Amino acid sequence: MAGQQEPVIWMRPEQAPVGRPAERSRAEITAAAVELADREGLEAVSMRRVAAALGTGAASLYRYVATRDDLLDLMTDSTASEYHPPAPSGDWQADLLAIARQGRGIMRRHPWLPAMVIGRPALGPHGIDLLEHVLDVLADHPADPARKLEAFALLSGLTALFVQNETAATGTGATHRSAYLGHVAAAGHHPRIAALLAASPPDDDPRDRFDTVLARSLAGVLG
Repeated sequence: MAGQQEPVIWMRPEQAPVGRPAERSRAEITAAAVELADREGLEAVSMRRVAAALGTGAASLYRYVATRDDLLDLMTDSTASEYHPPAPSGDWQADLLAIARQGRGIMRRHPWLPAMVIGRPALGPHGIDLLEHVLDVLADHPADPARKLEAFALLSGLTALFVQNETAATGTGATHRSAYLGHVAAAGHHPRIAALLAASPPDDDPRDRFDTVLARSLAGVLG
């Protein structure tokens, strides 16, 4: 039917129904794309480059993955397989923070991932498994289902923002911003900013507030 959207990639056959027998798998193609993105950045991921990494032609990949967008979705979801959350302990906040810490590590290993989580979230088989675990953790929580879904989205989205900020804080831009704030405070025209900077110890690293900010945000969503 004209205008009808294609189903998500996980609802389509693993390989096009016509053509030669399968020589590759989506998992192999996805792994090659992830490795390329980890090494050279997401901009380097194209059908041609991934095909070259697999020793084949780009045309052959289209039998398994219809578009680059499909490939990006596969890549994002594949990283969710790296979560290994323990069984629910009965302390929902501790369990969700444990998931967030794992997510922080995963996003550090895949520098391209935070932007994808924020700008192009994908929920495939591995993401569904993670969602099921989060809902299991929250099974006895009185919050309604919509709030539990919001907590799941917040968990990944806020973690991605933290990792992005961590990455930015290691660059020269962070030093320049800090120097400018010091200049503004010293000028005396913004007393509240000056008071804020004076109250923050020099070694007070915002990257170390991860657990605190996550806990407050989750408590706010779940009530």
